[in-house]
Amino acid sequence: MKFTVAALIDQLPAAEPLSVSKLEKALGLSAKADKELLRIALSALVKTGVLAEDAQGISRVEDEGLIEARLRCSSKGFCFALRDDGGEDIYIRDNQLNHAWNGDRVLVRITRDGGRRRSPEGGVQCILERHTTSLLAHVEQQQERLVAVPLDDRLLTSIELPSGDSQYLQPAEEAVVEVRVDRYPVGQLAPQGHVARSLAVNAGPAADLDLLLTKHGLREQPAAPKTTLKTPEAKERDDLTALPTLALDLWSGAEAPLLPAVSLESGEAGHRLWVHAPAIAERIGFGSPLDLFLREQGESLCLGSSWLPLLTPALTKAAAFKPGSSAAALTVLLEISPEGELQHYRFCRSTVQVDAAADAKALQALAERKPKARTTPAALKALKDQLPLLEGLIALAQTLRQRRLQAGSIDLDLAMPAIDGLGDLAIPEPDETRRGWLVQQDPALSSSGLLRELVLTAHRAMGRHCAALELPALYAHNPAPDAEDLNDVAKAALALEIPLELAADGNASAQELASAFAASDRSRVLQQQLRDPLKPVSLATEPGANTVAGEAVAFAPWCCPALHYADLWNQHLLVLLLSEGKDRPSVRHKTRVDIAGDSSHGVIDWPLLSPAQLAPLEEGRNATLLHRLNGRSRFVSELQTDALAMAQARQAEPLVGQTLTGVISGVQSYGFFVEVPPSQVEGLVHVSSLKDDWYEYRSRQNRLVGRKNRRSYMLGDAVEVIIQKVDVLRHQIDLAVVLPEGYEEYVPEPRDRRSAPDTDVDSRDSDSPDDDG
Repeated sequence: MKFTVAALIDQLPAAEPLSVSKLEKALGLSAKADKELLRIALSALVKTGVLAEDAQGISRVEDEGLIEARLRCSSKGFCFALRDDGGEDIYIRDNQLNHAWNGDRVLVRITRDGGRRRSPEGGVQCILERHTTSLLAHVEQQQERLVAVPLDDRLLTSIELPSGDSQYLQPAEEAVVEVRVDRYPVGQLAPQGHVARSLAVNAGPAADLDLLLTKHGLREQPAAPKTTLKTPEAKERDDLTALPTLALDLWSGAEAPLLPAVSLESGEAGHRLWVHAPAIAERIGFGSPLDLFLREQGESLCLGSSWLPLLTPALTKAAAFKPGSSAAALTVLLEISPEGELQHYRFCRSTVQVDAAADAKALQALAERKPKARTTPAALKALKDQLPLLEGLIALAQTLRQRRLQAGSIDLDLAMPAIDGLGDLAIPEPDETRRGWLVQQDPALSSSGLLRELVLTAHRAMGRHCAALELPALYAHNPAPDAEDLNDVAKAALALEIPLELAADGNASAQELASAFAASDRSRVLQQQLRDPLKPVSLATEPGANTVAGEAVAFAPWCCPALHYADLWNQHLLVLLLSEGKDRPSVRHKTRVDIAGDSSHGVIDWPLLSPAQLAPLEEGRNATLLHRLNGRSRFVSELQTDALAMAQARQAEPLVGQTLTGVISGVQSYGFFVEVPPSQVEGLVHVSSLKDDWYEYRSRQNRLVGRKNRRSYMLGDAVEVIIQKVDVLRHQIDLAVVLPEGYEEYVPEPRDRRSAPDTDVDSRDSDSPDDDG
């Protein structure tokens, strides 16, 4: 089928019906078979009450009881619908899934309200969009059925295969197969698919990359449409080529994205910081085939030593900043107080010239250089003339970081481990637009940490400007975490005797917890507990707070259009404002207003842009775009998590049978998780392997305690473990704790056998309904 239910519904205007013929045209359906499928889909959606049909055509049914959500299932069979509107997650029982799979976009109706310790319950009414179209699996013969068993155990099903695919019956440790889904389950009929190809499991890094790309549907990339790039207008550009300008190199991977350059002037009254972004939006038309293609792709994807870039090679080459050459840019001048407060700003189209580029090696050499040294280290020779500029940028970035932390932002010392093969994955993106926390980085030692503080300030300025002028920007929201969730973390810390100072209302703030944890000898595991309540960043059409950036008003990304399409969208808006915006009510008025800067706020009472100019932006900035970009951001997070987990598992394979000292990073009723250096891989010690005693789980204390010997295993404890088994494909590490010499195996009493914990649970996925759910 060439369309999804979500795409179908999105084509229907909210106010009036649309004829079937116009709907066919909007969906690009011309073949008779596709049109028949549309009629079938419309009939089903009318019967389920999602759509209505009359003589005028098809229309949406306004039903506040239907909630749009994304399905998240666990390996243990628990499923939740994560609401797009930010509301409470809805528990979905297996008999209410209606054939929906993990990751699907669905419409859910609540059937039972939630309580203090119970999630609301509901049922899937309609599947809007399927998440899984192909998957990795093992082929198994189950009696007379040949089936594919997904490696992802969150897919709670098997897929029937044709008998001809029996050739792919191979031992699980040798190969897996890629399965394409031909038919999703319907009625009493099971899902069907076919094997596309076989993939080797232990064939080296290239094969591992193939597994990763196949798992996430990235092996076959769509081709960008052919287009002729526009040349940015030469007139009405600010000539900033005489301004000393520095680029900051973060990545070394092939086809790494373009990044902004920066300039700085500092004095006793404060700083004048220029952030120059590559002028991508000026080279492609808004709504052009290339722009729509980039909108669909959404993000650049880092694969370690290489990238799947968002931009085309021609666009990247045309817009790149090359040292010694002038280039078109979109620039913001930020006036910042000595204390790091953003005071004023002004945007412009500009021409800049990068003088040199600094990377992490240069920053390291600068930090290690003695103050009165007469010689210049080799890593700094190319930057000799720009060293004062670099030192000024470092000092300003450190000030901005302190201001950001004071405003509520959270830095956690949870960087990726140093593993060969991770490449650029180990270097945080400068705007880090996904999580509700930032990796702790010293701007004096990290080019990523240095550029981050400058870029975040530029994005804060863009957000405030678009909000003040009521422009249709894409804003990045990051709300503060829930107090109740933070209090759960605080209780866990108090049980570990971590000293905490609570606020007057008895609640702990995320900043207070982060500060207390940083001073603890259990810092890493406590920070891992703290990151869970911190809410991720999401795109929205209305301005709002962005806690991770320390911004209370509005935050609109625009400096990294080679990384994220949201930045490119906001660049389109900025170019439109600067080139077409009306700076006075009419030509009869002599006085002009500088609409490019914050001095225009509160003095404009006329339309800055005509309805015809705004219409494409307002029409394009819809729920479909937000779903696409927010979904793509989640996809990138999952891809990066999988890439890290596979690299860690590969590092652990040679250690099978060895005894290592790790740290307990999580405790559950079925066992505890241990993080093992040097790769920080995490494995499970199942409670059934603790033969010396019967262990009880004390959730409030984050510990398991033996009934007889009173030995305990607590969050943050150091333990000796043996790596027993490594499953690279599922990223599962089985561990056994080293028990004391001469221990006696504990034989449980009959009552213990009756209350034995579930020994089938073998993953960290602890999603479960609340006690009453």
